[in-house]
Amino acid sequence: MPLLVMKFGGTSVGDAAAIRAVAAITEAQRAAWGQVALVVSAMSGVTDMLIRGATTAASGDQQTFRDVDRLLREKHAAALAELVPDESERTAISDQVFRLINEFSILCHSVAVLGELSPRAIDAISSLGERMSVRVVAAALRARGIPAEALDATGFVITTTHFGDARPLQDVTRERTRAQLLPLIERGIVPVVTGFIGATEQGMTTTLGRGGSDYSGAIIGAALDADEVDIYTDVDGVMTTDPRLAPDARVIPVLSYAEMGELAYFGAKVLHPRTIRPVVERGIPLRVRNTFNPSHPGTLVVQEVESNGQTVKAVTAIRNLSLITVEGRGMIGVPGVAARTFGAVASVGANVLMISQASSEQSICFVVPSNTVPQVTYALEHNLAMELARRDIDRIWARDDVAIITAVGAGMRDTPGVAARVFGALAESRINVIAIAQGSSECSISTVVAASDCDAAVRAVHRLTQG
Repeated sequence: MPLLVMKFGGTSVGDAAAIRAVAAITEAQRAAWGQVALVVSAMSGVTDMLIRGATTAASGDQQTFRDVDRLLREKHAAALAELVPDESERTAISDQVFRLINEFSILCHSVAVLGELSPRAIDAISSLGERMSVRVVAAALRARGIPAEALDATGFVITTTHFGDARPLQDVTRERTRAQLLPLIERGIVPVVTGFIGATEQGMTTTLGRGGSDYSGAIIGAALDADEVDIYTDVDGVMTTDPRLAPDARVIPVLSYAEMGELAYFGAKVLHPRTIRPVVERGIPLRVRNTFNPSHPGTLVVQEVESNGQTVKAVTAIRNLSLITVEGRGMIGVPGVAARTFGAVASVGANVLMISQASSEQSICFVVPSNTVPQVTYALEHNLAMELARRDIDRIWARDDVAIITAVGAGMRDTPGVAARVFGALAESRINVIAIAQGSSECSISTVVAASDCDAAVRAVHRLTQG
């Protein structure tokens, strides 16, 4: 019997009405597929509330987390009152949720006393939203006549100890996930699993980073060898660009894994950038759908897409960036300069989003988030001090207020002249291109433009998606 894994984000379980929509979708998909499993985020706003309570407690504030405690009780009790008519069931679930809220207040009190919020503590606190949410959603499913059981992923998504941005240990996660979830699924029970969280082999709670519930959905889907993983959000699918920038943006019916990976990396907000990897490794189709428009088929992401003559499928933008340049005539033919340059960048943990190097080797430029520029330039000047003193490197400088515009489409690799069309579209709109990079996958072309030209650049390149 085929198996569908569905992941529902925070807005999809934001209140009783949204959770009721989730229950209706689950009922319909269970009838269509036979077997389903759910991965669920915290109710919208809850994770932010938990983190606010924790961070203010660390500064000695003992009132804010108490206010958050009250708001959390009200929010979850209101949802349960609408979703679970049976009083004894509602009381039992309320007790479970309120115990988790008590745990939040106890942890925050400890943080306030210590005056310190460790990464381990913030993971323990921020994980509580999902743990509350799954209990509410499972109860709502049962109230609709669907057998369901809430499960904390800490029991089977086993991760590294990198608190705040943990990675799953694949073999043990696969083994434990299958052992815990498959018997339930085979008995017709719908597992409702916490997204975003896992645990170390020693049982310490970890999180997969903000947006990590998408990642959780893919991890669970891959571990169960699901036939499809559906990511439910509040948009109809992956769009050709941000509709706020281009009103004629539209949903893309089908994308390849490579295209989706490029879009996620270069700023598309629909999916967490790491989401693709587990399903790619197992060859599992992934679909992006809208909880609030369930009849829309969404965007299907698969291994390969048949060419339809469309070269540029989508355009993305990343803002708040700076372009750092390392240049000097003495760099020509000197081995190791690039390695030391990016070694210096890595030493301060900065994320390099794009690299461009002149073939003459006289300069290397790369794009980083603007807030990391002081640390990056200091590290470069320190690591390359000898080259600067010898004038092999003339200068290291940053250009602020730039953006990356990326055109994505697998058809680029087989179609001559795509780059010319992209740059021609920018030229027609009188937009200056500062730097260029094309990925080795050949399904994306990235350009750096001034931040003030970002919106116009997106609109100019987006016109190419219309054929």
